[in-house]
Amino acid sequence: MRLLKVATCNLNQWAMDFDCNIKNIKESIAKAKEAGAVIRLGPELEITGYGCEDHFLELDTVTHAWECLKELLVGDWTDGILCSFGMPVIKGSERYNCQILCMNRKIIMIRPKMWLANDGNYRELRWFTAWKQNDQLVEFQLPGDVSKALSQESVPFGYGFIQFRDTAVAAEVCEELFTPVPPHAELALNGVEVFLNASGSHHQLRKLDIRLRAFIGATHTRGGVYIYSNQQGCDGGRLYYDGCASVVVNGDLVAQGSQFSLNDVEVVIAQIDLEAVASLRGSISSFQEQASCKNRVPSVQAPYNLCQSFNLKMCLSSPLKIKYHSPEEEIAFGPACWLWDYLRRSGASGFLLPLSGGADSSSVAAIVGCMCQLVVKDIANGDEQVKADAIRIGQYTDGQYPTDSREFARRVFYTVFMGSENSSESTKSRAKVLADEIGAWHLDISIDGVISALLTLFQAVTGKRPRYKIDGGSNAENLGLQNIQARIRMVLAFMFASLLPWVHNKPGFYLVLGSSNVDEGLRGYLTKYDCSSADINPIGSISKQDLRAFLRWAATHLGYASLADIEAAPPTAELEPIRSNYSQLDEVDMGMTYEELSVYGRLRKIFRCGPLSMFKNLCYRWGAKLTPQEVAEKVKHFFKYYSINRHKMTTLTPSYHAESYSPEDNRFDLRQFLYNVRWPYQFRKIDELVKELDGDRVHLGESSDLGDASHGGGMGVVAAGSGNPNVGL
Repeated sequence: MRLLKVATCNLNQWAMDFDCNIKNIKESIAKAKEAGAVIRLGPELEITGYGCEDHFLELDTVTHAWECLKELLVGDWTDGILCSFGMPVIKGSERYNCQILCMNRKIIMIRPKMWLANDGNYRELRWFTAWKQNDQLVEFQLPGDVSKALSQESVPFGYGFIQFRDTAVAAEVCEELFTPVPPHAELALNGVEVFLNASGSHHQLRKLDIRLRAFIGATHTRGGVYIYSNQQGCDGGRLYYDGCASVVVNGDLVAQGSQFSLNDVEVVIAQIDLEAVASLRGSISSFQEQASCKNRVPSVQAPYNLCQSFNLKMCLSSPLKIKYHSPEEEIAFGPACWLWDYLRRSGASGFLLPLSGGADSSSVAAIVGCMCQLVVKDIANGDEQVKADAIRIGQYTDGQYPTDSREFARRVFYTVFMGSENSSESTKSRAKVLADEIGAWHLDISIDGVISALLTLFQAVTGKRPRYKIDGGSNAENLGLQNIQARIRMVLAFMFASLLPWVHNKPGFYLVLGSSNVDEGLRGYLTKYDCSSADINPIGSISKQDLRAFLRWAATHLGYASLADIEAAPPTAELEPIRSNYSQLDEVDMGMTYEELSVYGRLRKIFRCGPLSMFKNLCYRWGAKLTPQEVAEKVKHFFKYYSINRHKMTTLTPSYHAESYSPEDNRFDLRQFLYNVRWPYQFRKIDELVKELDGDRVHLGESSDLGDASHGGGMGVVAAGSGNPNVGL
């Protein structure tokens, strides 16, 4: 037997906070050693934090990383254990994203990343160069102070593996696993049995299965031990890194860490018999044949044993059932953990939320409530770091600390219902009931006086007073009156967030939370600088459909029963007067349903569809109910309002990233914000294709009456400039 005990980590690193990061790294090594592990794997770029972005271009960042690595190596941290540390390294004129493989106070090898993540949220090619010399290891001259401290002048640098006396170990860094020809395939043929994948992988709804299937696939047909480490938490940006450190042996998951956690350091241990790897490989004829004519990968000799031959006290890790969270749980736990990291690291004393009683703001309130529940639960489970942060933020004294989530919420969470003459009693009541269930400090205020003062000022200057459309006003008047209400709420939210702590004799400030969802952002169904403008937004990349499912789940599983009534209510902005024959509804205002918006968003971003290709796709999808002409009108309507409102994406509140069709302009969706909203060429091509399709239908004798008037979600009801703030103002 060749028994091997390994440790992998979820670490909550913080970009550019070297003290925090080195503390977490040391704690993880200590836990790995205490468990008897001989390999410890940490996340990608763990010394600096993954999300440093343009800080990677600063020489200071690389210098400080070397200083931290030297601190780890001159101590006894790597004695008797192979440690893989992630950090940037400059070689010659190039900067590389590297794994530094160390043992017994020496650097054995530096492995630069060969395939860089450079799409979606990732811009690694902006900061790093991909290593391209895959047929050799070169010598890297260590920085002078590091060389002197370690009594080591140089180290092998490049693509290769480490050959120990009893096994071979190699690194495969994050994105490399997902490339068409991943390194592990070639490395396995060269005898590598243990693969170390240091990663900086963010949470996205329903994504975990893709990741785990990749680990399983890497070892199912070729054998091997695949060890995965990841960041966990918010390291300073829009992403939440969702941990799930794992160990897979021959296609079986044998160890899995948490996906969502408030813990800064989590170490996952697995105990393996490497003879199982050798046995599987020896039984696969095709593996034997391909290994006999493999491309040679260079290696570094390490004169150490990692394995034990026999130990009755060492129980082997058995295959586990993979643990997945439902999408509703992901919405609850991911943003809640992200909010906690943001709160504890920002210096704020809590959150303030404009709570309308609608689905979106109620979802945010429930997520904050979930955060409070997680904090109390982790304190009860003995997490001293969470306890210390909660005592500081909640301003507990005399040895007290949070033991009840509602009591903790009252200390850190303000909710404000800012009603007007257009608000209904039902939404006001729902907001108050939910706030009470969560435990928030809730205020009901009327904004009519402020609105009236502004209108009086406008009338004094212009001699005119605008009216709502239902009262005989124009589209411009109707829109202007709605925007006044929306923007006043933003001003009041920030005022209360900064001054309510002063009123209650609390130090610090509160962060304002936004509550616009991804579908409304895509459509531009929001007012620029209204209460969608906030400090951070935990649901800005989550669809309305997913949020409604979350509300139904949270009503039961989080204990906020009023969410069921909130979910069942029709979405409305309540910015226009309520009349016996008229009630403002979001989907009518938008001229499309939320379900349709999700389809448009996925086709536009994930499948990269322009107007013509979206039309073709939807003809197949909706052709049973809609004619080509009706599909064409829907596509044109969407692209018209998408382009009219695209400029609003430049001012969206920084949002938790959870969905791959987010329209967020700053990092994720890099498109222009000034469009020809008529799309003359593209729409003309659609019209030509509609005529062609209609001609085919007539030729085939098909009825053209396939449409369903209700399917379009009020198509064509909204003229440009009417309804809720949905044009470029």
